[in-house]
Amino acid sequence: MKADLVACCVVMLATVNGVHAAQQAASVSAERNYPIKPIRLIVPQAPGGSNDIMARAIGQYLGGRLGKQVVVDNRPGADAMIGTDMAARSAPDGYTLLLASAAYTMNPAVRKLPYDPLTAFDWVAMLGSGPTALTVGPLLPVNSVKELLAAAKARPGQITMASAGGFQHFVHVLFSNLSGHDMTVVLYKGGAPAMIDVMGGQAHLTIGTIIQSLPHIRSGRLKALATGGATRAAALPDLPTIAEAGVPGYSAVNWWTIASPRGTPPAIIARLSSDIAAFLRLPETRKRFADEGAEVEIMTPDEVRKMIPVEIAKWTKVARAAGMRVEQ
Repeated sequence: MKADLVACCVVMLATVNGVHAAQQAASVSAERNYPIKPIRLIVPQAPGGSNDIMARAIGQYLGGRLGKQVVVDNRPGADAMIGTDMAARSAPDGYTLLLASAAYTMNPAVRKLPYDPLTAFDWVAMLGSGPTALTVGPLLPVNSVKELLAAAKARPGQITMASAGGFQHFVHVLFSNLSGHDMTVVLYKGGAPAMIDVMGGQAHLTIGTIIQSLPHIRSGRLKALATGGATRAAALPDLPTIAEAGVPGYSAVNWWTIASPRGTPPAIIARLSSDIAAFLRLPETRKRFADEGAEVEIMTPDEVRKMIPVEIAKWTKVARAAGMRVEQ
């Protein structure tokens, strides 16, 4: 009896070990052969904005490099929380990625999130960064930040600032607070719809990344008054910074990263990180970014991971100083 029990236990243990070994072998094979199907890159903002532009640039390159299509999937809503939560809940197998931007580290300061921003994702790579540009449309015939501030002083609360929420909400509120003038932020589902309304005369101004506004500045449909970085932007060198132009202390720069749901196999993250770094090192990539108002930044996954809590702390401090409250 006892011998039978021992034999049964041995068989069960062997079966469990065999299943475990088979699972490990299958996992190793999947990582070695990655990818075997298209990859979805979720952008939690609407098409046409800077996040979408970045996603399509890296998606096109990765698709060719990996031999499988990278499908950009725009999932806007709730200040990027809908798309981000969708990515966080996806299988950690390397077939769903997230294009995360500075808004990712701003949302925790003002919103109760359905995911933990510190633990929901494994970080794959940094893509780059770019300053903002303060632009006006035909509804506001001013030629400088000082003229804009004079108009805001004369018409308190009547100057409308078109915002996509998230990052743009922060940069608009920061501008209004540091300038000392009351302006009304009007929320849109994306940076592109916000710009369209400014160009069409339904809103007065918008502060968006140069990468999304530059084509409209060059076409004359938007008038740029200043840029939002700490130094003048290479793409618009003749424009002063917002701080130079009359709002001391103002600085707002967006950045873009690629993330994967927490638990993605390290080998897959290493593969994606290496391929993205190769893309960023290309001279044509650096030129393309510079021409569009952005700058390449290469970081390891660990460097990006360490950056996230620092950025969250920074924007939480800004939100508290501005009196922005957490929405439940």
